[in-house]
Amino acid sequence: MNSHPIRSRPSLGQWLGYAVLGRKLPDSMQNWVRRDLVGPGATPRHILRSMIPFLPIFIGFFVLFPGAIWLRASMVLLSLLLALFYTAAYMDQNRARRLEIHGLPADLKSAKKMAEMERERENYRRNH
Repeated sequence: MNSHPIRSRPSLGQWLGYAVLGRKLPDSMQNWVRRDLVGPGATPRHILRSMIPFLPIFIGFFVLFPGAIWLRASMVLLSLLLALFYTAAYMDQNRARRLEIHGLPADLKSAKKMAEMERERENYRRNH
């Protein structure tokens, strides 16, 4: 008998490895990974998860650089905007890679996105 219960959600350490380092979670958590990457709220989760590695940089800019607070806050804001831009720009590639790592199809879409694509196909067929 297995002494470790099968977890359906990652522990804090597993989540940090998954979120920050891109590590693979156990196969027993594949449904959690699917919901995390393509379920409701996946985009805000991805953006927040992607900001975690930048926190030390933001804190360093604010704390370690000399100057007025407004100047240091401006550095952090500029860094935040740049990080958000690149996070959004590479979101699909990052999502596809995480899905592949966990043995899921890289082109997996949410049910909402699939329904939207089907509506677009039907509209195209009707119009052409």
